[in-house]
Amino acid sequence: MSEEIINKVAQSQLLTLNLEEYFPKEEIVVFDLKPFLFMELILKEKDFREALQNTNWQHYQDKIVAVTCSADAIIPVWAYMLIATYLEPYAKDIIMGNEKKAAEQILLKNIQQINIEGYTDKRVVVKGCSDLPIGEVAYMEITKRLRPLVKSIMYGEPCSTVPVYKRK
Repeated sequence: MSEEIINKVAQSQLLTLNLEEYFPKEEIVVFDLKPFLFMELILKEKDFREALQNTNWQHYQDKIVAVTCSADAIIPVWAYMLIATYLEPYAKDIIMGNEKKAAEQILLKNIQQINIEGYTDKRVVVKGCSDLPIGEVAYMEITKRLRPLVKSIMYGEPCSTVPVYKRK
């Protein structure tokens, strides 16, 4: 009694969307203001400007730069603007925050650039298992973008999904 094994997952016409494909592939480096502060606490304008002028900005060439201050110090807004003027000719992108925040913002930017027209009236599975730190915000963003177009959204793997949305 040999019965043919039927792959129902392959026949289901589900489209799988893997958010790992949109995770930043570029190196993310942190620019911390703390070493540029007097006693790592106070920003002295003259010293700060001089230190920025003496920084090797080529180190940031084609990288995503997360600008942060790990010291509990009050940093004037113009200081971040000044850093951006030095980084802009070199960095691929400049993000305010730590490395995790930078990765999240680039991921969201990449999700915004997905051509979602190909998902119109389709059943979509947003892949759940990931080797990369895909945060909840990315799953919310792709759901917001897909919901107006798709028949359904599921989370997980095609063989084991959690229903999220189904058009009525």
